[in-house]
Order: sequence, then structure tokens, then C-alpha cells
Amino acid sequence: MSSKRKQTWMRPHWAALLPLVFLFSGVSLAADSSVSQIASRVDRRYNRLTTLKAQFQENYNGAGFVRNESGELWLQKPGKMRWQYEQPTPKLFVVDGKNAFFYVPSERQARRMSAKKLDDFRSPIRYLLGHTKLQQEFTKLALSSEPPKDAVNVVLEGLPKGMEDRVQRVLLEITPSDQIARIRIEELDGSSTEFIFRDLQENVAVKPDIFRFSPPAGVEVVESENAEP
Repeated sequence: MSSKRKQTWMRPHWAALLPLVFLFSGVSLAADSSVSQIASRVDRRYNRLTTLKAQFQENYNGAGFVRNESGELWLQKPGKMRWQYEQPTPKLFVVDGKNAFFYVPSERQARRMSAKKLDDFRSPIRYLLGHTKLQQEFTKLALSSEPPKDAVNVVLEGLPKGMEDRVQRVLLEITPSDQIARIRIEELDGSSTEFIFRDLQENVAVKPDIFRFSPPAGVEVVESENAEP
């Protein structure tokens, strides 16, 4: 990993994996539930959603570097999201459906790139808002031997299609309510990124301007080919 990837925005996120969550109490998932049955129930859960709001925790570990961040996430179908990082450093990542913007207030500069070119682990819109099916996006999707964070949950693992040159496996922790409570992306270089979601609110009213990026006075917006400021 280059020195640049150890900066504020390093590479810890991605496009395809952010199913939302929080932990629910309840009975354990049936031991005899097949992967196909579990995946189908998760698909049905998210296909009905139009918006999501949640608190998120993002943990990155790689190349001797550890970063733990948290904040608030908003998602809206189709293809809009806002990651408002609050701790430990304020940052903003917004996708308005056409462009993605990365802004770190202390840098006084924002980067913009086409959402179509975005290759970033913070972009799991398809999973969260019903743009695809888990079994179509992952190869070798199976029950994982990895223990869940909550004993009532179950963990699936698989390899996201098209990411074979970068990702070793992805873990999806699923609650008895068929929500994805945790996503862990393990890359071939040994680094990992984990997302945990809490305080989920489904189909809430969202103001359109929450997905618009308006640069503050004095902040320059520059075009970028890299999803990492």
C-alpha cells in the first residue's frame, strides 16, 4: 500500500457492500436455513426500501495502520448517499447520483469524480436499496465459520464478482430480522475494513439537498480520477 493510502481517506471502503443494520433481539436463525433462503430473505428486506438512515462505525486495519471512525449515513434510491464522518475528524463523502464528492474541511479543497468511475468500499448502494441480489453479486456465497458478533446472528461469506484482483472475501453478518448488521471486507494485501450500522431508520423522509454538495466559501472543487482524496 502506497504512502498516499495511509492518509486521511486511505482505501478502506468500496462500491458494493454496504447493507444496513442494527442488531435486533430475537431467536437464532434456524441452523438448517440454506444460504439461498437467507440471501432471498435479505433481498426482500432491502428491495422494499427507498431511503435509509443509520449511525455507522468504520474500522480499518492494514499495513500497521489502524483507523476507527464514526458518523451518520443517509441513503436514497437510486444511487444517492451521504457519509457524514464526525469522529475523530470531520469529513464528508457525498454521491448525488451523478458525481461523488470528497471533502475534508481542514484541507480547504473538495474532490469530484464521476459516480460511474467510483471504486470505493463506501458504495454498497446496490445491496442496501435493492439494486441487486446477493447470490448474483457474490461467488462462492456460503455460511461462514467466522463467529458473529451477536450470537443470534448468522454470517455469510463470499467473493464479490469483479473484485477478485483486490478482495479475498467479504463477511456479511445477518440478523434474525434479515438485516445486514456488519460487513467486513478482507483484501488480498491483508488489510480489512469493517462497517457496523446502528439506529437504522427505514423509508424516512429525506430533504433533497442532503445529497447536494455546496462547497463552503473559499473551498476549491477539483476534478479527480481517484476516489481517495
